[in-house]
Amino acid sequence: HIDLVEREVLRDTIAALLLEEWKNDMDREIEAINQSLSTTFAGDEFYDDEGEKAEAVRRWIRSVLHKIVLYKAQHHSYLNEAATTLQLALPQDIVIKDVLPFLELPSYTFEGEE
Repeated sequence: HIDLVEREVLRDTIAALLLEEWKNDMDREIEAINQSLSTTFAGDEFYDDEGEKAEAVRRWIRSVLHKIVLYKAQHHSYLNEAATTLQLALPQDIVIKDVLPFLELPSYTFEGEE
């Protein structure tokens, strides 16, 4: 079983994503490692063999990070598009003060983000 160090940060970010499809995909991705590790060879310290589990965890971490960075970028793109549209219909101060804060993601930056 894998416990994420930044689990709450990741969960908060996932919960704030715009599309349910993205949230479901991230939940599946996070849970996938626990299923695959049960059938993966652990390695042997005596032979300096780190085994397949370590590599599986590294691949999984890269995959989770890649997806969350991708979904955050798409989220920001949609948010910018929505803000532009709303600013045409509403005063800018209302959009900035009252609308955008509800749509923004947590400010945490994941590895691989700019």
